Amino acid sequence: MLTGIHFLVTYQCTGECDHCFLHCGPTRNGAFTLDQIQRVLEEARRLATVSEVYFEGGEPFLFYGILVEGVRRARALGFDVGIVTNAYWATSTDDAVHWLRPLAELGVADLSVSDDEFHRRDAGDRRAAFALAAARRLDIPCDGICIERPRAEGGGPADAGKGRPITGGSVRFRGRAAEKLVSGVALRPWTTLTTCPYEDLSSPERVHVDAYGHVQLCQGLSLGNMWEVPLRDLVASYDAAMHPIAAPLVAGGPARLALQVGFQPAAGYADECHLCYSVRKALLDRFHGWLAPRGAYGLPDE
Repeated sequence: MLTGIHFLVTYQCTGECDHCFLHCGPTRNGAFTLDQIQRVLEEARRLATVSEVYFEGGEPFLFYGILVEGVRRARALGFDVGIVTNAYWATSTDDAVHWLRPLAELGVADLSVSDDEFHRRDAGDRRAAFALAAARRLDIPCDGICIERPRAEGGGPADAGKGRPITGGSVRFRGRAAEKLVSGVALRPWTTLTTCPYEDLSSPERVHVDAYGHVQLCQGLSLGNMWEVPLRDLVASYDAAMHPIAAPLVAGGPARLALQVGFQPAAGYADECHLCYSVRKALLDRFHGWLAPRGAYGLPDE
């Protein structure tokens, strides 16, 4: 049952992090208008099962006026609201208080702040700490998000008989991470990647929606386009067994997807996401519309 809508307010970002699921960065396009946000909120209300919405990106604070008004409208419709940010705007705790006060007054229920080496400019960068301190001063529930850089802790496919190879860290190898961070990490035989461990594709509890209308079950894996078909109809008609990409993923993970579409895998992959992303990127032209947006695969925006 769908309970959460996550707005990808924009794909634009102040950074271009190697781990980014969506290839976000300073040159990306695709930002919501208020009319589009209102349209999604109204559709979410009609579903009657959605209780929370998140505003994220990219970096949602780059469109601060849209963000604040979007939060106001979501709260007016009774949704709990969360925000995800890299806190580029938090140059001091006092400054951060001024950025966050309008959101605190609207009753934001969660502020998640990226706080790791991917997001810090240098060792002395304290923006995340300033943002979290300001949020606590304003009584906004908050926490840091820390993504650890991947590290090899086990052998590759050739050593699989001596124990399962392990890649440490918390990176999931989809999006830019699948292309930037796999060098030197432990690999697993592709035939062992038989589940989708991070997303419930059979009965999704959340989806990500972007300004192009793509309703994403996972980054770059589309349920459909809500500018073409109303969200409530997309959700009501969704059957994972009928989705050309979700069906094999549910049945046997990315290994099944690779076999079903005739993809020729490499010997090993860092994790399930790595193989899944690699297969899906190779299928973009074959499954146009189901694999979207193309920007999630490092290609030009539509």
